[in-house]
Amino acid sequence: MEYNFNAIEKKWQQQWNDTKAYQVPNNSSKPKYYVLDMFPYPSGAGLHVGHPLGYIASDIFSRYKRLKGFNVLHPMGYDAFGLPAEQYALEHGVHPAVSTAQNINNFRAQLDKIGFCYDWDREVNTSKPEYYKWTQKIFLDLYNSYFCNTQQKARPIAELIAKYETSGSKHFTAAEWQAFSAAEKEEWLMKRRLAFSAYGEVNWCEALGTVLANDEVVNGVSERGGHPVIKKKMRQWYLRITAYADRLLEGLNRVDFSDSMKEMQRNWIGRSEGAEIDFAIKGLDQKLKVYTTRPDTIFGVDFMVIAPELELVNQIKSAEQAEAVDNYVAYVKSRSDRERQAEVKQITGCFTGGYAINPFNGVEIPIYIAEYVLAGYGTGAIMAVPCGDERDFKFAQHFNIPITNIIGQHFNGQEANPTKDAVLENSGFLTGLLMKDAIAVANDKLEELGIGKRKVNYKMRDAGFSRQRYWGEPFPILWNDGVPTAMPETALPLTLPHVEKYGPGPEGEGPLANIAEWVNTPEGKRETSTMPGYAGSSWYFLRYMDPHNEAEFCNRSVSDYWNQVDLYVGGTEHAVGHLLYSRMWTKVLYDLGYIGFDEPFKKLLNQGMIQGSSRFVYRINGTNKFVSKGLLDANEEYKGQKIDKIHADVNFVDGYELDIEAFKKWRNGEYANAEFILEDGSLYSPTGGQGAYICGAEVEKMSKSKFNTVNPDDLVQKFGADTFRMYEMFLGPVEVSKPWDTKGIEGVHRFLKKLWRLYFDEVKGLQVTQDAPTADELKVLHKTIKKVEEDIERFSFNTVVSALMVCVNELNDLKCRKAAILEPLAILLAPYAPHMAAELYSALGHTDSVLDAAFPEFNPAHVLESTKEYPVSVNGKLRTTLMLPADADQAAAEAATLANEVVQKWLEGKTPKKFIFVKGRMINVVI
Repeated sequence: MEYNFNAIEKKWQQQWNDTKAYQVPNNSSKPKYYVLDMFPYPSGAGLHVGHPLGYIASDIFSRYKRLKGFNVLHPMGYDAFGLPAEQYALEHGVHPAVSTAQNINNFRAQLDKIGFCYDWDREVNTSKPEYYKWTQKIFLDLYNSYFCNTQQKARPIAELIAKYETSGSKHFTAAEWQAFSAAEKEEWLMKRRLAFSAYGEVNWCEALGTVLANDEVVNGVSERGGHPVIKKKMRQWYLRITAYADRLLEGLNRVDFSDSMKEMQRNWIGRSEGAEIDFAIKGLDQKLKVYTTRPDTIFGVDFMVIAPELELVNQIKSAEQAEAVDNYVAYVKSRSDRERQAEVKQITGCFTGGYAINPFNGVEIPIYIAEYVLAGYGTGAIMAVPCGDERDFKFAQHFNIPITNIIGQHFNGQEANPTKDAVLENSGFLTGLLMKDAIAVANDKLEELGIGKRKVNYKMRDAGFSRQRYWGEPFPILWNDGVPTAMPETALPLTLPHVEKYGPGPEGEGPLANIAEWVNTPEGKRETSTMPGYAGSSWYFLRYMDPHNEAEFCNRSVSDYWNQVDLYVGGTEHAVGHLLYSRMWTKVLYDLGYIGFDEPFKKLLNQGMIQGSSRFVYRINGTNKFVSKGLLDANEEYKGQKIDKIHADVNFVDGYELDIEAFKKWRNGEYANAEFILEDGSLYSPTGGQGAYICGAEVEKMSKSKFNTVNPDDLVQKFGADTFRMYEMFLGPVEVSKPWDTKGIEGVHRFLKKLWRLYFDEVKGLQVTQDAPTADELKVLHKTIKKVEEDIERFSFNTVVSALMVCVNELNDLKCRKAAILEPLAILLAPYAPHMAAELYSALGHTDSVLDAAFPEFNPAHVLESTKEYPVSVNGKLRTTLMLPADADQAAAEAATLANEVVQKWLEGKTPKKFIFVKGRMINVVI
């Protein structure tokens, strides 16, 4: 009987679907285990071979845990709102609701072909009203809550209002609160709400008519279309994630994440302890407030640097520096925060013409603006100490700023060593003190003089929660005269209005602003921004627990049963985005009593990337001309010009040669009017007969956004899902990135056919016997059981494939066809190649499912060695080896050794002076 993988896989997939084999109850006598994949975006035409890597790993572990007797929750759904889905729709000229539905159908079909054990009855889709009703409800919970600094947790905003009404606050009395207008009250409440509205700088692209996220801006232009992007102040919604900074840090001690993942989150949160110091500004009444972690270095301040976007810049710039300052501010507005903070050799900045006054010695300190200082971090201003900081030192050198050589009077009345190296060795300007003690002395003095105070600061900023887009959750907020009001929960869901076409609203508002009949209601004007993609993905793991509950997003008893996600599988690219947001939402829901745990994910496994070979075209910046790669490298004419490097779809690149006509038709004709300078220097003409346009190439992440994907459907059709699953794991450790090579899959396919032949003869059919297994056969089996179990438990999925290959080879050498060996082998195979395993298990006479079989138990007795090979040395030099019984003692070992012919030869008739026997390791004869 031939291994007909196509028929076998279709048969079992249909049977599992018909019998709901993967349906999971919300209560069971079995222990629970929750395995979750990071929410996929259905943003493209379907899966590529890089996507299933983490899915296969989680599927293997889910199946393994089921075999080990657990009630396993392993769901799947779609993060269907947000930028990726909207971009795909725009590029293909269809409505996002239509393209999203099409992509989901294709996505689901591809997943089913690979044979995943998802409980599809729990499927969720963030763009469905029955799902985003609860996203809106949780947003209202955030809006109607504040972070209580005393209790260090979220509490209802009604409690804060009651406090203001009876006791007031440090800013106003109860009577003053009562006298405030509705707008004034809301202004104060917005300073405390966990979801709040405020003005903030955004990346505004006039050509696209929308706000862009930082990762959508590259070198000051939009990633899509290459259009100019500037900074613009707009009213936005934010989540007060900064209030949870300390709890987010503390929670990292209670989760099983990689050290690198924890470090990324700690660095992003960026907690530091220091002081805020007030510096007077020459000629102005107001102060320049600076945050520093080293207040003890105040005598070494040689200049100040403030963020270019601060309004203070216009107040302190001198007439002589005004033009230079304005030009520099315009430059910075074209840069994203990520670009401004990147480590680059080029130093940029501008002197404002203003001066601050050192509060201790009255020295005038020049004030500069520079892009590396951001308004959102600290106070948006730093005091620069060139003799103690490398970046400040380089900045001072670049702008010829004099560097202090004599620090001057100190807090403890001592003089500092004037040399830079000595200052660094002293760890501060307070001679003779450790750095921490010097900082403490400085803080005491600042507070004593009333010019500063201790301050804990965080690099993390509150999370932007508005998008000026159509495809997202509408905010359940009404505006009246600039005052927001929460919609009643009974009015949810506030559904997204269907429109055939949409475009940017006026003055940077979202497309919803153009739908007057939707925006204007008797109760007020609806919010025209929509929520970001991470809104629905911050809590989706809870909805999987109770997806059909119409009364609440998840019943408390159900969430108590499933509790935390035991294993979460996903990429490191979500380290400081989704993971932090989801952790914050979980803590808020815990504070408000909806769930009984405050960390969503117990164990996090980060899969690596399947890499692909990308292709690039090169556009002269600001033009519509594309230059061939070889010409670009060789011709001096192009070396001084700014070049835009743009991904091209590998499907219309033959090797490295671009199909220009296909490229021009791509992305709805975005490049239809482009000109192409070919490799021979000629200008492309569609009549042909000219040179070629050669693309650049790089190995990088395989992704739809890089247009370098390989479709798994073709591989499943040619080799089968089981082969595809095993090959993805066989490529290497799951957490490591590795390049894709389709040729390698053939070796794994040959292995599965070899395994099949242990059970079936192509002519005679099933050849399995009921004979008793030999000791050698049992040894091979139980060695494999131990290896498979240990390696799956430590997520070493690739070595399991190797162990199964070794097992099959050894059983084949032993000509083993015995059910007592091959039945457990089929069960060991089930997590990796479930279709073949199901067919083999059934062929062996089982009427129950291999899915519910018990994982084979390892018996150490079968792998105990009956003999042991010992290296035998004479006078410390290896002369031979000797096979002894495993239980041989000193006397038996000595007798056997001295009787050995090789040993007798080296003894030359002499009597040994000493016989050394280390059981299980070695023998040494000393003469």
